[in-house]
Amino acid sequence: QVQLVESGGGLVQAGGSLRLSCAASGHTFSNYAMGWFRQAPGKEREFVAGISWSGIRTYYADSVKGRFTISRDNAKNTVYLQMNSLQPEDTAVYYCAIDPSNGGRRTGNYNYWGQGTQVTVSS
Repeated sequence: QVQLVESGGGLVQAGGSLRLSCAASGHTFSNYAMGWFRQAPGKEREFVAGISWSGIRTYYADSVKGRFTISRDNAKNTVYLQMNSLQPEDTAVYYCAIDPSNGGRRTGNYNYWGQGTQVTVSS
């Protein structure tokens, strides 16, 4: 079955960096766009970044543009999220997901989700 396992979260000070990974199995990884979302306590899950199946096209939420970078390694069935200049408002559980719509920014565009990894940014 399809599995997505996120890792790399943790506690970091404001201005610091983290790199999240999402290892996929159970489907043809290179056929699908992938995305990262996040959900802070009491808030709705929101789109963070997406990447096409080939990795050529990337797209970001305005709140992270210029600070976060999404990438993928199809040989390793893994998608990454490099997060720089982290701020307390970036604190959330981060999820990766599969996007069969190939470019979606809404949760409804995504059909499989990981369990999430916690990112906490202290001020």
